[in-house]
Amino acid sequence: MTQHFFEHPILNSPYGYPARHWELVDGQPTNKILETRRRSELITPVPQPKKRRQKRGQKEMVFDEGKGLSSEEQEYNPTPIINEIRSYVDSWRNLPNPNDWQVTPETARLLQHWRHHPFQSQRPFFCQVEAIETAIWLTEVAPKLGKRAEKFWAHIEGANAQANPELLRIALKLATGAGKTTVMAMLIAWQTVNAARHPNSRHFSRGFLIIAPGITIRDRLRVLMPNDPDSYYKSRELVPSDMLADIDRAKIVITNYHAFKLRERMEVSKGTRAALEGWRGETHQTLETEGQMIQRVMPELMGLKNVVVLNDEAHHCYRERAQNDDVEDLKGEEKDEAKKNNEAARLWISGIEAVKRKLGVRAVYDLSATPFFLRGSGYAEGTLFPWTVSDFSLMDAIECGIVKLPRVPVADNVPGGDTPKFRNLWEHIGKKLPKKGRGAGGKLDPLSLPVELQTALDALYGHYQKTFDLWEQAGIAVPPVFIVVCNNTATSKLVYDYISGFQRENDDGTSTLENGRLPLFRNFDEHGNRLPRPRTLLIDSEQLKSGEALDKDFREMAADEIDRFRREIVERTGDLRAADNITDQDLLREVMNTVGKKDRLGEQVRCVVSVSMVTNTLRGQSGGSRDGLRRRRKSIRTNDGSRLQQRQHRGERDVAVVAGPSRHAGCPPATVIEAGGTTSSTSATGEP
Repeated sequence: MTQHFFEHPILNSPYGYPARHWELVDGQPTNKILETRRRSELITPVPQPKKRRQKRGQKEMVFDEGKGLSSEEQEYNPTPIINEIRSYVDSWRNLPNPNDWQVTPETARLLQHWRHHPFQSQRPFFCQVEAIETAIWLTEVAPKLGKRAEKFWAHIEGANAQANPELLRIALKLATGAGKTTVMAMLIAWQTVNAARHPNSRHFSRGFLIIAPGITIRDRLRVLMPNDPDSYYKSRELVPSDMLADIDRAKIVITNYHAFKLRERMEVSKGTRAALEGWRGETHQTLETEGQMIQRVMPELMGLKNVVVLNDEAHHCYRERAQNDDVEDLKGEEKDEAKKNNEAARLWISGIEAVKRKLGVRAVYDLSATPFFLRGSGYAEGTLFPWTVSDFSLMDAIECGIVKLPRVPVADNVPGGDTPKFRNLWEHIGKKLPKKGRGAGGKLDPLSLPVELQTALDALYGHYQKTFDLWEQAGIAVPPVFIVVCNNTATSKLVYDYISGFQRENDDGTSTLENGRLPLFRNFDEHGNRLPRPRTLLIDSEQLKSGEALDKDFREMAADEIDRFRREIVERTGDLRAADNITDQDLLREVMNTVGKKDRLGEQVRCVVSVSMVTNTLRGQSGGSRDGLRRRRKSIRTNDGSRLQQRQHRGERDVAVVAGPSRHAGCPPATVIEAGGTTSSTSATGEP
């Protein structure tokens, strides 16, 4: 019987070499299985000779991992470098005698541990081990191979000379959900153990600067700290027990790139500044210097030389190309977004360059599922960072059962019209939703959401309810999570109130409860009382500032979990006062960071309504359904953040929904749901 890709996508174990793959022709599965590993087929930009406008037009969804994502008018150079490095690493990995590996004894010990240790908890995936193997091979082995391997470093150095002239960046590409945080921990372990035992080596460092795109992701990365209660080195057995003392010698700073912005050392009014500067017009410097910024952000690294930088979600970090005219080709929101992206990227990379000047940077490791240039960067949008050396694509992750198979909507529950509305939901609702954040949104009625959006939420909720019931019958204590991603804080508040309920203020000063339209997600009981432990969580910048999502009785109801949180804070920081001064904002962040984790504050959260990247913290923590109410260019996301690269009309919003965590996390198969009310009974294992 012929196997079909959409029925049985999984061909390989997540822990072994991916020796089989589904054939793709023009980006579409042919249902033919090839008995070889899938090659990395990506593109890299070369300098564009002159400004050209990109053509716009709707494209069909493909699995080509980048081909066709950018302007066809741009000239490209196919890059074989990833496949060549992969071939060398494969041959090196298969050498049976560690004495032939040409690495330090400490590195050999770590490699044997990651490959063969009988892990009691979560065993590293093959793709995670391959990523660290690639970094090790390039650092320790390639320089000893002479001319055979010279071209690899020549390529990396050349790519950086064009785009990052002050830095040496190496990008490791792993599909979202494949576990980049674990790879970071392995990089830190490899570098630290060797630096501790070979202090004079120029290849290793025990100082690390880990940079995240926001506070939420920064908080999630705390498992990389050796003294964290959930430290991956201990909890996931990533380091042999006799090497843990070496790990404790690591100096690690985790920050978000915003911290690099130079701050005012003193508040000076305009009049006072004018008086201080005097009639000569001399500038009075009140901003921090680079050295003062580094002292503020990373005091633990002062005194160390040549630290290692790890960039999480590294596609947000780039140096905008000189003489960039691309932004001027854009209009409206697209132009504003491009300018915002470039400003953020400039701050991020400028901060690393400042660290290089003051402390020295040995290497920068970029980790991202999509290490592609963003729109308006001056490079063709969606093209690969040319310093990428390792690639484990979304299709690889699907075929290894690590992430679920995303589905695009194929049916529609909204009557009328010639085309399905759910397939391009935003096209039908975008103009009906607030354009700005909550502060500028005015007084809006949650029950006046566009009917198309209400119908979409109701349809997807119906699928969630079926999954919720199945999990309860199976005795699973942690519920699946339904995730809604919105375009701004005004929309997120409206959707949150529609889902969970709200108090409507009457003209006479009283209020009336409008209970949530999705019963399993209601935050109020049948008597109108607010539930002490919320079922639905609103996570956006306004809510994080206010901490209003937590009921006054929450601290009492969650006393055990809060005590655990206090102990963890003391264990992490050694500061008793920090544990005694937990604010509602701190608790709200912890609820968000522990969604889907048993016996933690976020265990019973069923629905999360968020804005943009806030939802990244939920990756891999819990299964869930996900609906997107914001612009999605070039990608579809599943509940764990997986991105399916596709050729797609700009501004088209598709909904891809998945309910259920990975089967490799000890959970039942996932139910894959197609938006618009059409369900697929395909599970993560390919079983009905």
